[in-house]
Amino acid sequence: MSIKIDQRLKPAKLLPSLERLFELSATKIVSIERRWNPAKGTPVFTEKGRYSSRGWTEWTQGFQFGSAVLQYDVTGDPIFLEMGRKATVDQMASHVSHIGVHDHGFNNVSTYGNLLRLMNEGRIEENEFERDFYELALKVSGATQAARWTQIADGGGYIYSFNGPHSLFIDTIRSLRVLAVAHRLGHVLMGEMDRPISLFDRLVQHATSTARYGVYYGEGRDAYDLRGRTAHESVFNLNDGNYRCPNSQQGYSPFSTWTRGLAWAICGYAEQLEFLETLTNSDLKPYGGRAKLVRLFRKAAEATADFYLENSCRDGIPMWDTGAPGLAQMGNYLSKDSDPYNAHEPVDSSAAAIAAQGLIRLGRFLSNGNPAERKKGKQYYQAGLTAARSLFEEPYLSTDPRHEGLILHSIYHRPNGWDYIPRGKKIPCGESSMWGDYHALELALMIWREAKGETEYRFFDCVR
Repeated sequence: MSIKIDQRLKPAKLLPSLERLFELSATKIVSIERRWNPAKGTPVFTEKGRYSSRGWTEWTQGFQFGSAVLQYDVTGDPIFLEMGRKATVDQMASHVSHIGVHDHGFNNVSTYGNLLRLMNEGRIEENEFERDFYELALKVSGATQAARWTQIADGGGYIYSFNGPHSLFIDTIRSLRVLAVAHRLGHVLMGEMDRPISLFDRLVQHATSTARYGVYYGEGRDAYDLRGRTAHESVFNLNDGNYRCPNSQQGYSPFSTWTRGLAWAICGYAEQLEFLETLTNSDLKPYGGRAKLVRLFRKAAEATADFYLENSCRDGIPMWDTGAPGLAQMGNYLSKDSDPYNAHEPVDSSAAAIAAQGLIRLGRFLSNGNPAERKKGKQYYQAGLTAARSLFEEPYLSTDPRHEGLILHSIYHRPNGWDYIPRGKKIPCGESSMWGDYHALELALMIWREAKGETEYRFFDCVR
């Protein structure tokens, strides 16, 4: 195990760091809002401390506006509620009906979902029309995502990525949250001849396909079958529906692990384990019952969580890819705290922000099990807090008020060379991403609520 887990760390001990983080976040959210021109697209990552756009897909706008909503959640400052609410109404409609992406759970649960959750919690005044508006957006978003469907030879299927119907991305496991919400709201996807298609059925099939093809278990699948590693992309032959090979769009290779994809898997499966607890036995009977689905999701969640613990630095921060070629020149880097300013390969703080939340959630889920499960759950939970502590301190916390990012040393697309490399450096460092900042706020909110003894933060609480 590479992370040096602090077994005594408690959420309350992180409160001073969280207060500082939310204080810094307030300034940065306002700065981006004042400067950003929506005509330029969506802010994606920073260059020299200022957010810039990258026209690939508009998958980060929900994180921009969702950050303001999360800021209101903690501070109660109405400025941030109005900012997030108005931007959601004015600019998020196209994301609800976007047929070209697999990112609906990112964009729309972060905005419409968080606003609806706050109304359910009594943090926003009850308004029937506003509630209906948020619920309709989530229903349509869930159905639109579910319609991106590829049936495969094993009888299952998956929500295909923006690469096309042949492509299953590991990322989408975390974006399944919109199907979960839309299903809980009573919605279905209507197909040809008015055939109703269950959104939960597609959620289960996608999660099953991802667990089977996107996650490895050390069971001899290929020569690089290390338990817990993930492939960014799984490629299928559309002529016969058979699986063909792993691939990687943003990682180093199909046979190494891009750590943000790994983090999406940890967090996505942990959240879905929580979601299963909200469903009745009759809901789960068609899938072999609750125990069968829990075993499937747990197997994927625990394998990926263990791989993360084994392949991150002592402080809980991972390198951007476990097979990146420069790692060979870094010696026993896993035995030390991460160094974002090293000369060989970048870290990815955004992967840590996502994974830490997943580790904490998985740890909580296992805390109700038998003694062995509780022991394992404690390890995951404390590892998540340990990684969070590292993120919420320098050199990862962005304390410079002129820098628009909140969490430094995030990586977007290393193979494409999209990340900014400062003068005098050999690798990208010192910059932030919209998804990294948003997920750091989600992580901070989750820990904040626990430390304060408040209601647990869960995505599906946007449904009453």
